[in-house]
Amino acid sequence: MAGLSWKERESDATVEETVGIVRHSGEPLPSPDDAEAFGAMFDRFADATVVLLGEATHGTSEFYRARAAITRRLVERHGFTIVAAEADWPDAARIDAYVRHRPVPPADDAAFQRFPAWMWRNEEVEDFVNWLRDFNRERPERERAEFRGLDVYSLDASIRAVIDYLDRIDPEAAQEARGRYGCLSPWQSDPARYGRAVVTGRKRPCDQALLAQLQDMLARRLDYLGADGEAFFDAVQNARIVHAAEHYYRIMYEGATESWNLRDRHMFDTLQRLLARREGAKAVVWAHNSHIGNAAATAMGWQGEFNIGELCRTAYGDRAALIGFGTDRGTVAAASDWDAAMEIKEVRPARPDSHERIFRDAGLGRFLTDWRGTDRLDLRRALSRPRLERAIGVIYRPETELYSHYFEAILPEQFDAYVWFEETTAVTPLTEAHGEGMPETYPFGL
Repeated sequence: MAGLSWKERESDATVEETVGIVRHSGEPLPSPDDAEAFGAMFDRFADATVVLLGEATHGTSEFYRARAAITRRLVERHGFTIVAAEADWPDAARIDAYVRHRPVPPADDAAFQRFPAWMWRNEEVEDFVNWLRDFNRERPERERAEFRGLDVYSLDASIRAVIDYLDRIDPEAAQEARGRYGCLSPWQSDPARYGRAVVTGRKRPCDQALLAQLQDMLARRLDYLGADGEAFFDAVQNARIVHAAEHYYRIMYEGATESWNLRDRHMFDTLQRLLARREGAKAVVWAHNSHIGNAAATAMGWQGEFNIGELCRTAYGDRAALIGFGTDRGTVAAASDWDAAMEIKEVRPARPDSHERIFRDAGLGRFLTDWRGTDRLDLRRALSRPRLERAIGVIYRPETELYSHYFEAILPEQFDAYVWFEETTAVTPLTEAHGEGMPETYPFGL
């Protein structure tokens, strides 16, 4: 086989047989720009409680537009009311207020301004956000669809959000919170430094003070809920994030597995709380393939990591639909290093020993492969050989692609279905020019 595999060589005959089965099973998809037709192809997942929509990169337009089309269909036709993204809670709260026609929370910064800003601050997300706002316009507040963030990185913004809330509702408690959070004040804008200080013994951990703050707010829930239940829920979530983020930055130097698991557990727990707040709630999750696929079927899981997809599979069984996305080549918005400038990078064609090469060689261009059901056993069997799978996050280093971006996975155990785009293009980041004519409360601050 051309291009030596990193493991046992797979015969040309086996590859060709697998390609043929995928070609026979693939369902051609319309363009995601035709949102109604594209979304209708995913009605089959409407009975799920949670539909998790992945992406093979954090900077590909087709993945965002496809997720938007699927989500529109699930919200419009099938009663889904929560869109939960791999994004920071305070930034997403500005989007949520905008789409649900609530006052946009006060903040010094507009939504999604820090690295990697392009991941959510792009035209594709803007289009979906405006659609969701229009959809909600004539609906009673209790029926409006939400846009929420699941992530754990917003230590500084979450501290400010808790204190701002308490300043409005309980100034005495706000002063107490300032004292507790003061433990972090030298580091809250650069929490990685806090983690290093604790690990090296230069700083005692702040976890007990942060836990006490969270417990104190929960103990006063009956006093606070009456004023504004939505604001209380937001403030408590921010207090949870502060507690979880402190732990995350403290253990990130002890091992990647522990910090990864803490982050995904936090995201899953946040999703659970969102679902519990609404009777009969159903959610769509937008996150990277590495978060929404079942980690137990990947090298991640084999080394002890779990993720949202695995936790949802355990909690919901068949009522969780895990849908992966892939591409062969094109362009992507990504950086070369953390906190570096965004670049439009060329995505290399997939390796010969990868799942992506199987789908490219099927020759269907843009298609859906659904391997659920007893009539798809041949498809599952053909794809069940461990192969490499590519994951591009906010950083892409083509020159070290095999070691930086590929991992081993068993695709039909990782996902329930797979959306393929043979060639893809980078997202379009928002600029100040996009804000002309927008109200000052527009959540991106344009």
